Amino acid sequence: MNTMRRILLIGTVDTKSDEIAFLRSCVEREGGSATVMDVGVLGRGAFTPDILNSEVAAAAGVTLADVIGSGDENTSMILMARGATALATRLQAEGRIDGLLALGGTMGTDLALDVASALPLGFPKVLLSTIAYSHLLPAQRIPPDLIMVLWAGGLYGLNSLCRSALSQAAGAVMGACRSAMAPAFERPMVGMTSLGSSALTYMKTLKPELEKRGYELAVFHTTGMGGRAFEELAGQGRFAAVLDFSLQELVNHLGGSCVTAGPDRLRGAGRAGVPQIVAPGATDMLDYPAWLPRPERFAHRAHHAHNRLIASLCIDVEMRRDVAGAITERLGEAVGPTCLLLPTQGIEGWDRPGQPLHDPEGLEALVDGLREGVAPNTELHVVDAHINDAAFSAVALQVFDRWVAQGLIAPGILS
Repeated sequence: MNTMRRILLIGTVDTKSDEIAFLRSCVEREGGSATVMDVGVLGRGAFTPDILNSEVAAAAGVTLADVIGSGDENTSMILMARGATALATRLQAEGRIDGLLALGGTMGTDLALDVASALPLGFPKVLLSTIAYSHLLPAQRIPPDLIMVLWAGGLYGLNSLCRSALSQAAGAVMGACRSAMAPAFERPMVGMTSLGSSALTYMKTLKPELEKRGYELAVFHTTGMGGRAFEELAGQGRFAAVLDFSLQELVNHLGGSCVTAGPDRLRGAGRAGVPQIVAPGATDMLDYPAWLPRPERFAHRAHHAHNRLIASLCIDVEMRRDVAGAITERLGEAVGPTCLLLPTQGIEGWDRPGQPLHDPEGLEALVDGLREGVAPNTELHVVDAHINDAAFSAVALQVFDRWVAQGLIAPGILS
C-alpha cells in the first residue's frame, strides 16, 4: 500500500518559483510528493511545473493566448481559476491526490478559494495567503474546512519569516493528510442544526434516541460556516434525513448580517429530495459581531450578548412575517418529504418569560405567518410546547419513526 501523501501544489511559478520550490522541498522532507500546478500567465518560471499553465487554460476551454489577451488581470485569473478547479476536482475524483496546498497574494488567494470550494468537505486543503483571515474574504467563499496560514513577509522572495510560514503550511497539509479520517457513513446519518447547546437543547434528547434506532447524528452549529457545511452535505444527499431545527442563519441572510450561510440556506435537502423535518428555531434573532455597533434597524430592540464575538438582537414583527414567508416558500420548493414543526410556546432559550428576548407579539406573528403560508407539500404539526421542551422532541421522533415505517427514511443499522 502506497503511504506517500500526494499534494497538489498550486501557485504562480512565473512570479514565485523560489517559494514554490522551497514549499515542494518541505513537502518532500515530510515524506510526501508535490505535483506543482502553474497558474501564472506572466512568463516562464525558474523550473518546469508538473502541470503547465497552458494545460490549466485548456481545462477552462481556452488557450493560454486567450487568457493573456483577455483584457485584464482579473479576467485572466478567473479563467485560470476555472481551469485549475476542473483539473483539481478531476485529480481528486480519480484518487491521484491526497491534499491541496495553494499559495498566493490576493490573486492567488482568489483562485485558490474557487479550487478549495470545489473539493469535498473533509479533503485536506491548506491555503498560504498574504490575506489569511482578512475582511477581504467574504464568508461565502471560504470552504468550511479550509486551513489558512498567514504568509507573513512572503510577498517577494525568500527570507526567514517566509520560510517559517511556508514550512508551517507544508506541515499543516501533510499532517492533515496523515491524520484525516474520511467520513465512513457506515450507518445512515441524520443531519441536525442547532445554535450552540444553550439557546437550543433538543439534541440532548434526540441524539441518544436516534442512536438507539441505528443512526449516526451530526449536529451543525448555525453560525454561518456550520450552515454552509450542512447545506453542502444535504445537497449531496449524504443524509438519510435532516432535522433542521435552527434557521437563524436565514434570518441573518435576510437581515444583511455577515453571520450567514448564504442565499441557499434551507434549500439543499429540499432540492436533493432528502426527507426534512424543519422547525423555526432561533428565528427571532439577528446576529452580529459583538465587537461592532448594533445594526441600526434593530438597535432599539432587546439585546443578548452571547460572548465577545457574537451578539443577538430581537427582530420586529414585520421581519418575523418576512422570515415566515421565506421559510414556507423554501419548503414549498422541496421535492422530498417535508414536515414543519411549529412550537407555539417559544423557539429558543432566551425567549422564555423572564428572558431578555421574550416577545409574545413577535412569536405570534411568526406562528401565524407559518400557519397561513405553509405549502401543500408540507406536513404541518403545531406543537403546544417550547422548542426545548421534551414534548417537541417527542413529536419530532413520532414523525421520524412514521417516515421510517413508511419507507421514506432509510432504516437504521443496529450493531
